[in-house]
Amino acid sequence: MFLSALVGIGTQLAALILLVIVLAIVGMLYIGRGAIITTFIVCYALTSFISGYVSGGLYSRNGGKNWIKAMVLTASLFPFLCFSIGFALNTIAIFYRSLAAIPFGTMVVMFVLWAFISFPLVLLGTVVGRNWSGAPNNPCRVKTIPRPIPEKKWYLTPSVISLMGGLLPFGSIFIEMYFVFTSFWNYKVYYVYGFMLLVFVILLIVTICVTIVGTYFLLNAENYHWQWTSFSSAASTALYVYLYSIYYYHVKTKMSGFFQTSFYFGYTLMFCLGLGILCGAIGYLGSTLFVRRIYRNIKCD
Repeated sequence: MFLSALVGIGTQLAALILLVIVLAIVGMLYIGRGAIITTFIVCYALTSFISGYVSGGLYSRNGGKNWIKAMVLTASLFPFLCFSIGFALNTIAIFYRSLAAIPFGTMVVMFVLWAFISFPLVLLGTVVGRNWSGAPNNPCRVKTIPRPIPEKKWYLTPSVISLMGGLLPFGSIFIEMYFVFTSFWNYKVYYVYGFMLLVFVILLIVTICVTIVGTYFLLNAENYHWQWTSFSSAASTALYVYLYSIYYYHVKTKMSGFFQTSFYFGYTLMFCLGLGILCGAIGYLGSTLFVRRIYRNIKCD
């Protein structure tokens, strides 16, 4: 259930980022930071059908029965994480009497968007996904009795594969992260959205390729528990981005004090959570297609 919700949310975030970047490229979006954040929030609500559809179909194909609980988890998990971080930062801003505090009216509008647009769309997507793509369609017969997994070398363990899986995807966006952080924290205008689209597409391709390689090594070691490993190996990209943010904070910025530090790492954590879920979902979907492909023509005893 939890994996289905994460994959659904990550797929929605990927579509959301593509949509916002395209809007910025065609000139329909003012490049100011406030306008982009507002567009992200509105488009997140409008694209919620995607997360419900992907999550509902995946949960049903894996034999899940409690689809209502899965739907609620899909609709509320990422907004709840962002709200928790935002609430903590807003409390700090109010304590310091800073203008960075989010007005109460803005929070009400965001809740209305979630309750009356995002949540119903997730519900609709879940119902459609369960009925249109929820039937099990395994490429070969699956044994009901789990086979014991043999011992393997340390570098073929899921934990090592998960940690190593994020290195290459992070390398593909390393340079772009500098410009994104500079634009957001040093108040520079970011306008090369065409290059950002190219980097984002490269990130998706590299993430899928690296995750497929990790899944192949896992299956070759006779370990069939590839689902969570494929997700975590791609999601670990966010871990390296967060480590880079620590370096950027100490070397490239002049921030100091509890207020600035908390806001920097709080919003960076929010960004990395979204990036990790996005990459994890893309990696899982790529590995799923790979596994289905290699097992399609296998005759099982």
